[in-house]
Amino acid sequence: MTRRPAVVAHGLKKSYGDVRVLRGVDLEVEQGSVFALLGPNGAGKTTTVKILSTLLPPDAGRAWVAGFDILRERTRVRRSISLTGQYAAVDEEQTGAENLQMMARLRGYARRAARARATTLLQQFDLTEAAERRVRTYSGGMRRRLDLAASLVTEPSVLFLDEPTTGLDPRSRLALWRVIKDLVARGVTVVLTTQYLEEADELADRIAVIDHGTIVASGTADELKRQVAETRLDVTFADPASYAAAVGKLAGLVVSTEPDELRLVTATDGSAAHIRSLLDEVDPSGTAIAHFRTRTATLDDVFLALTGRPAQPHDTKEPAHV
Repeated sequence: MTRRPAVVAHGLKKSYGDVRVLRGVDLEVEQGSVFALLGPNGAGKTTTVKILSTLLPPDAGRAWVAGFDILRERTRVRRSISLTGQYAAVDEEQTGAENLQMMARLRGYARRAARARATTLLQQFDLTEAAERRVRTYSGGMRRRLDLAASLVTEPSVLFLDEPTTGLDPRSRLALWRVIKDLVARGVTVVLTTQYLEEADELADRIAVIDHGTIVASGTADELKRQVAETRLDVTFADPASYAAAVGKLAGLVVSTEPDELRLVTATDGSAAHIRSLLDEVDPSGTAIAHFRTRTATLDDVFLALTGRPAQPHDTKEPAHV
């Protein structure tokens, strides 16, 4: 039996005066999966999450979360979800345990049950030793884990995570990834916004790339990589003149350039004949290229290829209050 999608959105639009933040976003997220919304600053990621979590009404379009209409059934949506924003929203003057007990009480737990739930969450998020310390003494990674724990006092059907690992060190990021994977294993659906390509590659079952308020591509990480090219040719040149000449000759095949490093990346079908042809075209004398390598496409390549178009009139960064 086919499961109903956890999140469905059709044609979501949002503007602020002349600034068009969303231009018609369509999404579908399977239950019990991780869905990553990937895009640069100002692309519309946070606005999309705020609309889906009922914090912001769309100007046009419709959406359902956990089976409920975000406009007509806002209360039922809110009972089914949790949202963790880009910055930890915890009380720094309380201890970790006090923060979680307070959240549990606000969600209807009796006093004893609230203490028990806080204890369980502190264990789950590896915060037991810091439970009685004031949150102002916590590291950034500990605060993020506490913030996520607070959002899971009652386990939601759908969890929205808006750039949850921003500013975390690698160890804290890995710890948070493990928590997210554990939640999904228990059936929670996670909608994740991120600028970290490695994060989307590691966690997401499906990815949507958003740019200037429009979904420009979607699929699994492997599907997106194949869409832009399965193989890349990285070429570093011996001198600036050779580099500039190669950029001109390859033109439409150039995926990215690094002038300071005299390096460019081109798309290739991966065959020896095509690679040899490209190298001969930019270096017929055999003296212009310092070194080269071939590699499979990465999400970095997807990001650069799909989000590099110029902004349309009235496009700008997402308003800070959105």
